[in-house]
Amino acid sequence: MSWLTRVRNSLPFLEKRETPDNLWVKCPGCSEMLFTREYEANLYVCPRCEHHGRIGADTRLGQILDPGYALLPAPEVREDPLKFRDSKRYADRLKQARANNAHPDAFTVAAGTIEGQKAVVGVQDFTFMGGSMGLAVGAAFVAGAERALEDKCGYVVVTAAGGARMQEGILSLMQMPKATVMTRRLKEAGLPYIVVLADPTTGGVTASYAMLGDVHIAEPGALIGFAGQRVIQETIREKLPEGFQRAEYLHEHGMVDMVVPRAEIRSTLAKLLHYMSPAEAA
Repeated sequence: MSWLTRVRNSLPFLEKRETPDNLWVKCPGCSEMLFTREYEANLYVCPRCEHHGRIGADTRLGQILDPGYALLPAPEVREDPLKFRDSKRYADRLKQARANNAHPDAFTVAAGTIEGQKAVVGVQDFTFMGGSMGLAVGAAFVAGAERALEDKCGYVVVTAAGGARMQEGILSLMQMPKATVMTRRLKEAGLPYIVVLADPTTGGVTASYAMLGDVHIAEPGALIGFAGQRVIQETIREKLPEGFQRAEYLHEHGMVDMVVPRAEIRSTLAKLLHYMSPAEAA
């Protein structure tokens, strides 16, 4: 035994204190280490670079709706209709996604009020299989629209998705026209349909209900587009402009009505619903 070991064993060293693993979080934008509580208190927006972090359905609903809102039951759909398998079975992928999420699929709907304005809010959760659109997402979107029609109130949808769910093949693409029909029914009923484009909103979701709103709001820095930048660049054989497919670029070119920081989205939605909703829903 060396002298260093003898000295170390003879001294009354204090036990090393354990620190929680989630005490700090690294900002995806500027790579700064942020105190988790401060990051959460700031609505998951970096106080240094204002990068808007991705958030789950319950967090998003809590930020938008007044307390006391009610979740709509998730519609029952046929799971794994194609018995799809890639590196693992689709059924196993669903099981794994549900183990890490409080909801059965990527689209969650709630009915309540936003600063007193009646509304139905549907939220797409990117953490559930990339927010991909399949039968369950399409059915939940339709259920939300039908509830808005029933309550004669506005329908607010927050999108965040990588597109259609490949494990459901053509059935996932069929959700695009189905959702489009519901947006038309809302329009015919004179009810506002407002879309909040969160990061990222891409693929079949962008090609359907994400870009059919009466008003389009985007969070700062959100990636919004149909095909990926690399695919577009290789197709047109030209270098894409700075900030292409980002919220600010789309706003500048008329694809988005406004870019609103997360802290102001709730009040902005309340004002829009007040202006746009029929008198009996106000």
